[in-house]
Amino acid sequence: MVDTLQGFPIEHIWSRSIDHHQTTTAITRLEKHLRKENTLGRMSDQIAKGLEFEKKAEKKLSGWGLFGSKYEDAGDLFEKAANCYKLAKAWDQAGAVYVKLAQCHLKVDSKHESANAYADAGHSYKKTNTKECIACLEQALNMFMEIGRLSMSARYCKEIAELYEQEQNLEQAIAYYDKAADLFQGEEVTTSANQCKQKIAQFSAQLEQYQKAIDIFEEIAKQSLNNNLLKYGVRGHLLNAGICQLCKGDVVAITNALERYQELDPTFSATREYRLLADLAAALDEEDVVKFTDAVKEFDSMTKLDEWKTTLLLRVKLLLKAKEEEEDDLT
Repeated sequence: MVDTLQGFPIEHIWSRSIDHHQTTTAITRLEKHLRKENTLGRMSDQIAKGLEFEKKAEKKLSGWGLFGSKYEDAGDLFEKAANCYKLAKAWDQAGAVYVKLAQCHLKVDSKHESANAYADAGHSYKKTNTKECIACLEQALNMFMEIGRLSMSARYCKEIAELYEQEQNLEQAIAYYDKAADLFQGEEVTTSANQCKQKIAQFSAQLEQYQKAIDIFEEIAKQSLNNNLLKYGVRGHLLNAGICQLCKGDVVAITNALERYQELDPTFSATREYRLLADLAAALDEEDVVKFTDAVKEFDSMTKLDEWKTTLLLRVKLLLKAKEEEEDDLT
């Protein structure tokens, strides 16, 4: 009688050639599966621990005790629960528990700790729920403002603006970047304030609010001239302002702006940015689409134009084409 192993003759098994690649692949898959199972098991354990800590915290709040101590004790338990939920990547549960922790801190008038807890809640929700994230960060920034921690308020204001930017809600992004810029300016954090202002200008231009964008870019350029670290960015700000001028389609305004920019920074006329703006202004004045396109291509071959500039320059090109077609219709 031939020995068998799980229905196969042993001699047949041994006689078969072994595919080492397939064997290795199978083992690797098994290891990955086991690691995943172990990870899921650990996450499940952390959720169970978190639930237990949360129940104990709720029990503390509903029980008798000294006014301050029961909220502090419950707060400690909520914090432990939140840490467990974070380890399990249960972000919604972590966010909800951090909100409870923030409320416990408020009960004992610990506004700084409450603000931090709301920020932690926001960062937990950030991974799953943008709306809840913004609501919690809003609470944090308002509390930090109440206690005079303006730099922290500015930080969270900027973070909310970035979230609205990701959601393509440019109006709200502008509102929060504006608030953040004012707070950073008040704390004399000029670089951060200018970063926020640049965002406002960029989004304003995207929304066709060109004059607002021009005013901001020109203001940043003026401020940067007197700062050794920022003055090298002046020509970039003036280029942005000039592109916004082109979008308005007013050749006289563009020509006047270029004269002002030379007065503001005498070195600007020797830059490629100035040459681009001058060539584009001439093309716009002559209503020459080919000249306009060539000028953009030449600059882009040396210095790559970003998406924002490309989008605005395309608007100007379409404006030129429309004028050209209008004249063709008249003739």
